[in-house]
Amino acid sequence: DFVMHQVLPFQAVSAEPFTYASDLYVALAQPSASSCSILKWDYVERKLRDFDRIPAHSAVHCKPIVAQEQLYVVVAQLFGGSYIYRWDTAVDKFIKIQDIDSQKIRKPNDIEAFQIDGDWYFVIADSSKAGSTSLYRLNQNGFYSHQALHAWHRDTDVEYVENDGKPRLIISSSSQAPVIYQWSRAQKQFVPQGEVGEMLDVQMVKHFKAKREQFLCLSRYIGDSKVVRWEGQRFVEVQTLPSRGSMVMQPFAVGQRQYLALGSDFSFTHVYLWEEEKQKFAKFQELSVQAPRAFRAVPAADVQLLLAPSFKANTLVYRHVVVDLSL
Repeated sequence: DFVMHQVLPFQAVSAEPFTYASDLYVALAQPSASSCSILKWDYVERKLRDFDRIPAHSAVHCKPIVAQEQLYVVVAQLFGGSYIYRWDTAVDKFIKIQDIDSQKIRKPNDIEAFQIDGDWYFVIADSSKAGSTSLYRLNQNGFYSHQALHAWHRDTDVEYVENDGKPRLIISSSSQAPVIYQWSRAQKQFVPQGEVGEMLDVQMVKHFKAKREQFLCLSRYIGDSKVVRWEGQRFVEVQTLPSRGSMVMQPFAVGQRQYLALGSDFSFTHVYLWEEEKQKFAKFQELSVQAPRAFRAVPAADVQLLLAPSFKANTLVYRHVVVDLSL
C-alpha cells in the first residue's frame, strides 16, 4: 500500500533524488516560488527538510549531477536562460558556474544525465519550434556543448536507456513518433537509429526491465497510453491504458515489485502493479494528487518513498508499506 507520509506545502513540477557526501537529498523545481528547492532527508525524524534554494524564476527542471565528488545542479528555465550551479564546500552554498546557450535551449522541458565510458553527459529536451535538443559533456572546467540532436521538433521528453551495453536516447515530441538515437563509440556521438512506430503525440517515454525483457511506457495527454515490449528493431504492444489528461506515466520498482504510476489532470492517479505471468499491469491503488507532473521513488534507508510533485497543489510524499492481511 502507499500511505501519506508527508505533505510539502508547495507546488512543484519535477523531483530528483540524489546522494551526496553520504546524505540523501531531493531537488524540486518550483516555478511558482521562483526556485529550485533542495530538501535533505532527516534520518532521525524520517522527514524531508529544507536545505537550500537556488533562485530560478521559471524553473521546469532541476537536475542534480554528482560527478567526481562534485555536486552540480542544472537549472532549466522557460524564460531568462538556463544555468549550471556547483556546490562550493568552502562557503557551503551553490555558486553559478555557467550559462547554457539560450540560442539552442529556448524552451527546455526535460533533462537526463548519464555516464558513457567514464564521461558524464546531460541532455536537455527542447520544446520550442526554433530550439534543438542538446547534449552536453563534462570536462575539468564545466559542461560543454557536445552535440545538437533532433532540431525543430518541439521535443517533450528524453529518456536514456542502456540495453545490451548500447547506450541509447529516446526523444518524444509533439510532431512525430518518438525517435531513437544510439551511441557510436567510434564517432563519440548519438546517431539516429529509428523510431517507436505509430505512436504520435507522446508526452513522455519511460523504460523498465522485467526479467530480461525491456519495456517502454509511452504516455499521452489525449488518447490512450501504451506499454510496449522492445524486441530489437521492433516494438510489440503489451497493454493500452486509458489516460485522458495524463502528463506523466512513471514505472518504478520497490524491492522485487514493479509499479507504474499514471497521473491525470482530470481524475485520480492510478498505481498499477506488474504481473509477470500475465505480462501486464493490474490496477493496484488510486492516489489523490492534483495535476501531478512527476513520480519519483526514493529509497530512504529503511523507508521507501514515492514523491508526487503537483502543479496546482501541495507536493505529496507517500510511503510504501507492507500490510499483513493474514489475520
